[in-house]
Amino acid sequence: MCLICERIEQIQSGNNPYFVKELETGYVVIGDHQHFRGYTLFLSKVHKTELFELDPTFKLKFLEEMSLVGEAVAKAFQCEKMNYELLGNGDTHLHWHLFPRVSGDLDGYGTNGRGPVWWYPFEKMIDPANEPTPDELIELKDKLAVALEKVLGN
Repeated sequence: MCLICERIEQIQSGNNPYFVKELETGYVVIGDHQHFRGYTLFLSKVHKTELFELDPTFKLKFLEEMSLVGEAVAKAFQCEKMNYELLGNGDTHLHWHLFPRVSGDLDGYGTNGRGPVWWYPFEKMIDPANEPTPDELIELKDKLAVALEKVLGN
């Protein structure tokens, strides 16, 4: 089973502490590591590798919901720019990475604080020091949940 499917099973069984909200086409979760404060993922409910493999109606809704999640992340964490990634080279189950960006989040990496998130060293990104504490996780989830409710009009 793929890692994303395992994470979805954890959500469905109530055992994923990073879960924020279920939408029609996917699940919103806070990222395990928070160098980019508010880093969020949107996991597709359908196990496919490529966007073009999705049913056209589902695909359009998935893209729309991803955009709404991005808007909520931007509002919740007051970023200056959003970065979106749908790579699938490691975990082939469709999932979006949503990175809220602020000035200086790459300072010290020869970037003058600008550039793509992958310029930040991966080993530092997944360093346990970047894992939110239980209290920080609650705060992140609450902020995002409130912003999602506003953006989605629920």
